[in-house]
Amino acid sequence: MADTPSIFRVFVPVTDSKKADAFYQQLFDTEGRLIHGGRRYFDCGPVIFAVIENNGTPIGDHIYFAVANLEAVFARAKELDCFEKDDVHGSPSGEINVRPWGERSFYCRDPFGNGLCFVDEKTLFTGVR
Repeated sequence: MADTPSIFRVFVPVTDSKKADAFYQQLFDTEGRLIHGGRRYFDCGPVIFAVIENNGTPIGDHIYFAVANLEAVFARAKELDCFEKDDVHGSPSGEINVRPWGERSFYCRDPFGNGLCFVDEKTLFTGVR
């Protein structure tokens, strides 16, 4: 499908770029690239995760990340105390669990309310089995 669009950048709104930079640098375990006033880019596979300072209205749902070492990301999220406290289909969202669709994952939120989900790359559900 040559005409199918390909995502290359996703923006996440924040109200304090310095606080966001520190949060994402620790969570992602990388410095990213400061672009200019209030923007930092983090390479997440082929997609750039861009943090931008603006009115900070959080994204409407979660952004999902495939990771090779879920426990390492979980440990960094624990240090940041950013786990969600809801349930996902009867299991705590802020704990590593195998979800009903087979993904091993946990959910958290940045300090600005943006939802993030980290999934063990060996368990990704893409709708095709």
